[in-house]
Amino acid sequence: MQKPQLLGPVMATPNGTVVHPAYFLLVGIPGLGPNTHFWLAFPLCLMYALATLGNLAIVFIIRIERRLHEPMYLFLAMLSTIDLVLSSVTMPKMASLFLTGTQEIEFNVCLAQMFLIHALSAMESAVLLAMAFDRFVAICHPLRHASVLTGPTVAKIGLAALTRGFTFFFPLPFILKRLSYCQTHTVTHSFCLHQDIMKLSCTDTTVNVVYGLFIILSVMGVDSLFIGFSYILILRAVLELSSRGAALKAFNTCISHLCAVLVFYVPLIGLSVVHRLGGPTSLLHVMMANIYLLLPPVVNPIVYGAKTKEIRSRVLHMFSQGGR
Repeated sequence: MQKPQLLGPVMATPNGTVVHPAYFLLVGIPGLGPNTHFWLAFPLCLMYALATLGNLAIVFIIRIERRLHEPMYLFLAMLSTIDLVLSSVTMPKMASLFLTGTQEIEFNVCLAQMFLIHALSAMESAVLLAMAFDRFVAICHPLRHASVLTGPTVAKIGLAALTRGFTFFFPLPFILKRLSYCQTHTVTHSFCLHQDIMKLSCTDTTVNVVYGLFIILSVMGVDSLFIGFSYILILRAVLELSSRGAALKAFNTCISHLCAVLVFYVPLIGLSVVHRLGGPTSLLHVMMANIYLLLPPVVNPIVYGAKTKEIRSRVLHMFSQGGR
């Protein structure tokens, strides 16, 4: 099969010529051969199936069960929807790369995937913050919970998360298009990320570096600080409860959310640190990026399904009905 030409259209600018490649080349996991990648595609497809079925089940159950139309579960439905889209943006292309060895991804498709990955991650971060706020109000101010987190308020929070994710990351494709790519065109991951594409440029990337740092600090950084502050207040309120049983019961409602926060933020922070340290992309970079993008959509439905009695009982009921 004949490969497309490496260099795409050339755009003339007042300062010179901007060269865009027709496509980038994706890389799987460094150091692994085609045969290993081929066999890794099968667990990856299984993960995608689990992520899709698990998140669809959660959204469906919350949609049909009126008793689950509460802030905590509505935020969970938002989280599952984001995870569903995020896994669909990354996993099928990765599976194709591993199965067939097709590395090419068109320049504009790569930019679109990059935008969706970063914007959806910002939306997920916002929803995790909203869930932390829900737990804070429910534990620290239980009598005000129903009046503070009303249905319209939850809808506005969801819209704000969507708008913020779109607004902050919408400029990224455009500030990448202003760069020239006249050296290597190999992206060092199995998907497109802003910092990886930026490193391929042979022109000044100061604007990209500054703006990238600004949005990671003002979006994920601020969210993580507020989540941490919420849990400090929650922990203080729980420790002040006179009954140990009541304290454990109150904190138990936060376990699923804490797991989701750790699964999302620990790889994100690690990935940000190793990228900021510079140097060539290593196996550690790639594995942390894969964990950051692939693990939450798979783990979140399992954790919430196991820890949430209403969802667990509904899933068991669906399986028992299907087995008859």
